[in-house]
Amino acid sequence: MAMSGILNADNIKKALDAFAVADSFDHKRFFEMVGLKYKSADDVKKVFTVLDADHSGYIEEEELKFVLKGFAKNGRDLTDKETKAFLKAADKDGDGKIGVEEFTALVKE
Repeated sequence: MAMSGILNADNIKKALDAFAVADSFDHKRFFEMVGLKYKSADDVKKVFTVLDADHSGYIEEEELKFVLKGFAKNGRDLTDKETKAFLKAADKDGDGKIGVEEFTALVKE
């Protein structure tokens, strides 16, 4: 499933452009800009499924690094600093990965 089936392609492009510079990523602003924050829980779960590249039921640190590519192929890789900050913000149970409930809570912040 492509993100464009869930989110507006223009919003995705604007959000990716806004965070094109390394170390500028802000997950709260990004999720708001792409419109994910205002989507249903089902749509947020669909996005989670796309980002969970290995279909493990979790988004691990290595997958987080490529999260912007999940929204569009030309998205940049997150820096290690951005990846760790994103993981820290979402990983409420401290297991080193993000489950669907943690992802949904993070998106809705």
